Amino acid sequence: MSRKYFGTDGVRGEVGRFPITPEFVMKLGYAAGKVLVRHDAGHRPHVLIGKDTRISGYMLEAALQAGFTAAGVNVLLTGPLPTPGIAYLTRALRLEAGVVISASHNPFFDNGIKFFAEGGTKLDDALELEIEAMLEQPMETVGARELGRARRIDGAAERYIEFCKSSFPNERDLRGVKLVVDCANGATYHIAPKVFHELGAEVVVIGGEPDGFNINEKFGATYPKTLQAAVLQNEADYGVALDGDGDRLIMVDRRGQVYDGDQLIYVIAKARAARGELRGGVVGTVMTNLAMELALKARGIEFGRAKVGDRYVLEMLHANGWQVGGEASGHVLALDKHTTGDGIISALQVFASLAELGRDLSEVCRDWQPFPQKLINVRLKGQDWRQASAAMLAEAEAALAGRGRVVLRPSGTEPVVRVMVEADSESLAGEWAGKIAAVIEAAA
Repeated sequence: MSRKYFGTDGVRGEVGRFPITPEFVMKLGYAAGKVLVRHDAGHRPHVLIGKDTRISGYMLEAALQAGFTAAGVNVLLTGPLPTPGIAYLTRALRLEAGVVISASHNPFFDNGIKFFAEGGTKLDDALELEIEAMLEQPMETVGARELGRARRIDGAAERYIEFCKSSFPNERDLRGVKLVVDCANGATYHIAPKVFHELGAEVVVIGGEPDGFNINEKFGATYPKTLQAAVLQNEADYGVALDGDGDRLIMVDRRGQVYDGDQLIYVIAKARAARGELRGGVVGTVMTNLAMELALKARGIEFGRAKVGDRYVLEMLHANGWQVGGEASGHVLALDKHTTGDGIISALQVFASLAELGRDLSEVCRDWQPFPQKLINVRLKGQDWRQASAAMLAEAEAALAGRGRVVLRPSGTEPVVRVMVEADSESLAGEWAGKIAAVIEAAA
């Protein structure tokens, strides 16, 4: 069955428009609560709710709280806390579920609800479908004696800070390193600077003054220009950019060079392989640059491609029994350190890896340079684009064998197919992307 409300990372949209309305979010909390009660018969479930710094978080937090308590579930509220912090505390406090109110890297007028299951892992498809089925049922508040309670908990940020620090090797520190930390005016503003400072780094903070409206606005992992300028201006050794909910990471070196998720995953994998501690291989996505795959394979490291979305990377890692993977967008996974992508912990893994290898980012990443990519969005008009492009796709794949690849991916939100060609030369990528796009357009 396909999911009606849940996307690849929870329920998300523009605030005030369905489904991100207080009415729907209250019912979503109620439906999730009823499912939890059903699975925990004889035991009152407890749910942790955290949020990022969007102004709409206050409204949606109250709606979720009302829904869960109406279903007979107790609620613990943390206030602003990164998504991976909620995943950690859900596991550490032995709770039945965790919920984050966030739209990640999106602008302030969007928001979303994402869930973690017991143990701090993402909900599986079966549970999401069960919640969606419950959403179709009328909302019937439990009796007054069965209502849940809600309370704010103290020390959540401090516990998460200590957890992040514990992921860094005990014998190492960041003394002598000057860092610019970009918190995207999001949920890490009171967390990330303390983690890096307490490990010894000299920290310059940018994007650390959230006002409810400026989350991700010209700051953070999706806008590295601000970090580049700050690193050069402050003559820092490195820059770390997180996104609004703290699960993405992009880095900048002292020269202002930007390093995406692919490159950071490569650094971590290379260091672990060098010390014989890389369990299995690495998982990327269909959009991971081919040059990275070839560089890993040259070192005898297996590589697998999942669908776009960190939940699919996680699924493949678990299926293979591997630990390291992620996306170019900055979702970096090290499953021996955390159950989910965590920007702060990922940065610490990069710093530990660089120390082990005795080289800086530019030197380690010199092993490979990203192949040029050409992306063309072709608007569909009802035609069977797969059949229309089949012959040209086969021709392109034959011509690019060993030198590139083609990815055709329909958009999930608009009538568009994305034609991406990657090759060892920009002209080759552009040539074949243009040919394939032209065939799809001509078939209208």
